[in-house]
Amino acid sequence: MEKQIRSRDAKLVPIGNSKGIRIPKALLQKYGLKDAVLIEETDKGLLLRNKEESKLSWEETYKTMAGEKENWDDFDTTLLDGLEDEDFGD
Repeated sequence: MEKQIRSRDAKLVPIGNSKGIRIPKALLQKYGLKDAVLIEETDKGLLLRNKEESKLSWEETYKTMAGEKENWDDFDTTLLDGLEDEDFGD
């Protein structure tokens, strides 16, 4: 059975120089939305998520960082910047 996609019309309302939408109370309660949401751009449009649920676990964070193609060539230079010889005593 296919998952049914529910949709609702919402008007954009002016908020300063921006625009916002009003989310019905029933949806706020159903999805536990409180003070902030995460807006994700997808190929199909915008996706709103509960900000608290969007936190990565330590394992997910490690995997995300490991997948980045960062250049660590300057790391050794930083380790050998001469501060190891300084006396930081009182």
